[in-house]
Amino acid sequence: MAKNDPVTIKKYANRRLYNTGTSTYVTLEDLAAMVKGGEDFVVFDAKTGEDITRSVLAQIIFEQEAKVGQNLLPIPFLRQLIRFYGDSVQLLVPRYLEMSIDSFSKERENLRNKLGSPFGIGSIGTFEEVARRNMEMFERAFSLFNPFVKHGDTAKGETVSAPTDAPAQLEAPVRATDLDELKQQLADMQSKIDALSRR
Repeated sequence: MAKNDPVTIKKYANRRLYNTGTSTYVTLEDLAAMVKGGEDFVVFDAKTGEDITRSVLAQIIFEQEAKVGQNLLPIPFLRQLIRFYGDSVQLLVPRYLEMSIDSFSKERENLRNKLGSPFGIGSIGTFEEVARRNMEMFERAFSLFNPFVKHGDTAKGETVSAPTDAPAQLEAPVRATDLDELKQQLADMQSKIDALSRR
């Protein structure tokens, strides 16, 4: 195995996880530590050979969320995420979330420094900028799938009315309430950071 290749983890019928790199059994907590340490891995069902990495990572998140004081996923966010399953914009959501968390990760050290300083309130401007850029990226992405949005104007909220001869059943693929809820969730996150900075 090459140095940068992901470690292979096998999951057996008894739910035990086996790290083939270290030849030891591991727990979800061990896998969480590997993720935090930047160590990549893939998980396969030992019997079928199916790649079950996504479900195992989701299990790790559920375990972390169950710990007191560890909650990262607000209830409104989880509800909105559930609503997106089967929605016409479902294919856009993973990429948007990936871009958002990547952008936030890049700003994390900067935010840490500002929140830890006596003048931590300055970090709010940084967070607002990250949130604004993420929302603009999402709106630009969804506009490509919406025939009634003028490209380049979505960040300003400008839209084009449906033509009068458009079929009655033709609707914009994204409801305004969906975007409003996403914006509200970003505002909630900003409020939490604001509260932290005042401590």
